[in-house]
Amino acid sequence: MAKFKFKKGDTVEIIAGNDRGTKATVLAVLPKKNQVIVEGCKIAKKAIKPTEENTKGGHINKEMPIDASNVRKVEA
Repeated sequence: MAKFKFKKGDTVEIIAGNDRGTKATVLAVLPKKNQVIVEGCKIAKKAIKPTEENTKGGHINKEMPIDASNVRKVEA
């Protein structure tokens, strides 16, 4: 497996997709899938079931993984 060029905390720019041009930090890296999770990009609304902590349940906004080929590292 090749070395992965992103790590948690790096500043990246989205170069493809709906969030094109956005600069943000990497929250997580998934090297086996060649994906990264970027703060505030590719937001999906997820339904959650009621639990003891959250008795009503409802919806949350969650960042979804982006393919590593769609992000570019930005020098800080």
